[in-house]
Amino acid sequence: MTTVRRSAAALAASAVLGMAIASAAAPAAIAAPTPTPSTVPPSGLYGTGDPTYDGVWRQSLALLAQDTVGVKPAAKAVDWLAGQQCDSGAFPSYRADATKPCDAKLPLNSNASAAAVQALAALGGQEATVKKTVGWLKSVQNADGGWGYNPGGASDANSTSIVIGALAAAGEKPDAVKSKGGKTPYEALLTFAQPCGGKDGGAFLFQPKQPGIVADSTAAAVLGAHGKGFVVTAGAKDAKGTVCEKSTTVEGAAHNGAAYLATALAKTGHLNTPPMPGATDPAEKPDFGNTADAVIALTAQGLGDQAKKPLAWLQQNSAAWAKESGPAAYAQLILAAHAAGADPKIFGGTDLVAALNATGPAPEKSATSEKPEKSEKSDSGSDAGVWWIVGAFFVASIGAGILISGRRKNQQH
Repeated sequence: MTTVRRSAAALAASAVLGMAIASAAAPAAIAAPTPTPSTVPPSGLYGTGDPTYDGVWRQSLALLAQDTVGVKPAAKAVDWLAGQQCDSGAFPSYRADATKPCDAKLPLNSNASAAAVQALAALGGQEATVKKTVGWLKSVQNADGGWGYNPGGASDANSTSIVIGALAAAGEKPDAVKSKGGKTPYEALLTFAQPCGGKDGGAFLFQPKQPGIVADSTAAAVLGAHGKGFVVTAGAKDAKGTVCEKSTTVEGAAHNGAAYLATALAKTGHLNTPPMPGATDPAEKPDFGNTADAVIALTAQGLGDQAKKPLAWLQQNSAAWAKESGPAAYAQLILAAHAAGADPKIFGGTDLVAALNATGPAPEKSATSEKPEKSEKSDSGSDAGVWWIVGAFFVASIGAGILISGRRKNQQH
């Protein structure tokens, strides 16, 4: 991740939400980014939509997904991502002119930074860039052991989980990364875990006082609790099944979170998302992105049987969503297929790898001559998001009076 997040939404609505997010999530002294006026995206970037709010995110997921299935990304695509790094080591969502130093008012965020680390660490040859960003992430760790979307913001489950994945991808031991208050990221994650029973029993909330889209934060946190990033393979079978059990450990919380997801998916095989603000249709819509993330989380937890139904649903129904949403969506599906052992080149009749490759510069290794999928790297390689810029959108929803799964709304064509 994440994460964005990811359900299809109008691009205009995504842009409005992106500005609200940046304004709400950023400290008062930090100005929100201005949408890119040019309609021509940088030549090394995947996707043709305005990259202002998700450029680094979608590029990171695209490159990571390609690497996972043995496709060598185009050199200029990798260079574009690495070139987005600021002198501090942090990554913004996007900066239009990478030849100039980052403006002091340019919002920096943990989600873009952590996603970039996961991608660049997996690709190799970017050790200095990765080390510098990891150093920045450590420097903005909150006293409770977690991370918020923006430096100084309250910790949230999604941001904390994505950073854990980045630390693991960079060869760090997340449980050894302690805040000035002596807290680890796993201790922070436990503060978002809900006890069994009730509406959200077993789930991870975005923040204790701001639940957010619970399936989104839960999918992210299950991977974080396992010390994993966006790229996972099947974990050992969870003999506890889908029963939520009282626990005070991060391992127990991961089981309960996965059990919550399994229960939510059991009836229809997919998750839902609330309607966009101002929508004429009040009905909930299928949430493709969070469903893909849930497949990854269930597989990592060792609940592969429970992941089969949502995986099949995605194979049958996700093609139009991915085509409309762009590279990050294709990447999410590739990572879900990889986790569950499905072939992303024949995913419900869609060659996800070829479709992703077509959204940006031609890879060094074509999809037709790619190597077998890679085995998991450091148990993280990381959906996210694979996740999206989850936290930011929920923070924005508070200020704007809306509640949506943000990281999934920011994907561009």
